[in-house]
Amino acid sequence: MMFPLLQAAAEYSKEYTGAWAMMGAGIGAGLAVIGAGLGIGRAGGQAVEGMARQPEVAAKIQTAALIFAAFIEGVALFAVVVSFLIQSKFTF
Repeated sequence: MMFPLLQAAAEYSKEYTGAWAMMGAGIGAGLAVIGAGLGIGRAGGQAVEGMARQPEVAAKIQTAALIFAAFIEGVALFAVVVSFLIQSKFTF
């Protein structure tokens, strides 16, 4: 799987600039989504654990967890948009 990428890197020319940018944008968008999924999952799991330990403050924990999830989702959306903007700069 890596051999074609290494071969393309060895034969670097001006035509490959856009291809590398497209690949970087795709990898960046994928990593942003994976990171957001892991972050929201971790925050949700810790929130449920905290509510199980102290049920009397469940409402405060739930509100904080929703706010954190919204922040994480906003950062992921921003990263995906930046990746697509990078991708749109290169045309063939």
